[in-house]
Amino acid sequence: MYDNFRVEHYFSASPSSKKYTQIITALINGTNYRFTTASGVFSKYKVDRGTLLLVESIAVSKGDRILDLGCGYGVIGIAFSKHANSVLMTDINERAVELAKINVKLNGLRNVEVVQCDLYDGLEAGKFDKIICNPPIRAGRIVVNKIIEGAVDHLIPGGYLYLVVQTKQGAKSIAKRMKEVFGNQDYVKKSGGYRVIVSRLSA
Repeated sequence: MYDNFRVEHYFSASPSSKKYTQIITALINGTNYRFTTASGVFSKYKVDRGTLLLVESIAVSKGDRILDLGCGYGVIGIAFSKHANSVLMTDINERAVELAKINVKLNGLRNVEVVQCDLYDGLEAGKFDKIICNPPIRAGRIVVNKIIEGAVDHLIPGGYLYLVVQTKQGAKSIAKRMKEVFGNQDYVKKSGGYRVIVSRLSA
């Protein structure tokens, strides 16, 4: 059972918890990053293991247009921005969006945009080469399924959806749903109780 503070991490567009900010650091793929975090967002004290595994397991090309869906304070999109053409980071949580914008500037990035939206609402269809997400499992399977199903309309043909999920939180059933939607599914990496799952949209 989770308290209201934890629920706000995932569901609240406007967190009501008092805002306490701090700066954390993380070494990701050989690069040191600084992130401003705060109460009311996911994993405020350190970059979580699932996100680290995700960004360390995926190869990104210079031409890639990346969607970091449910970006939180911006770890995934920021870590991939130096290797990609462009990155769009989105989150429903206005505090997370504010922090992500701060962190884009903090890390000196120019090819990253941050917007507040609920999943794919208002996003351009058929635009992204890769959609990368550490999904909000506690928001429920309906939300996770919307992430999987909505990716079909927002990827280019041949584009990829990547999710990281703990095995004990239903990774196998989520992988099954990805295969049902895309017709294919594979594991990029399994480590520490997490699975990085990928599906490719048919060209």
